[in-house]
Amino acid sequence: MDQNPTAAECARLNDLCRFGQLHQSRIVITRGCIDRFCNPDEPLSIFTVQAELSNKVREHQFNADDDPYGERDFGAFEHEGEKLFWKIDYYDSDLTYGSEDPSDVEKTHRVLTIMLASDY
Repeated sequence: MDQNPTAAECARLNDLCRFGQLHQSRIVITRGCIDRFCNPDEPLSIFTVQAELSNKVREHQFNADDDPYGERDFGAFEHEGEKLFWKIDYYDSDLTYGSEDPSDVEKTHRVLTIMLASDY
């Protein structure tokens, strides 16, 4: 079965977002993750944690169970014994409202959020 062209384009753009290669995107790590994984005695530990969590998002292997719409916009993984989720939300270019067309890179700014599953 052929994939919906809109979903296919969203998946392509979401992959670029996950890999930090899409200008119209940003990656956010929640306060819960920072509090749980960063060492307050080592101020630079946030960069290590950011790299570790971002790598796990990039390495996510999708299947039909966790990507039913084929957009590659959500996943789950474990880090230091804790379950985490990541998701991509679609906003307009001003980050004020939802995007009217997530498959249009000119109309959409993606925000990838990495969070503790317990915060979802």
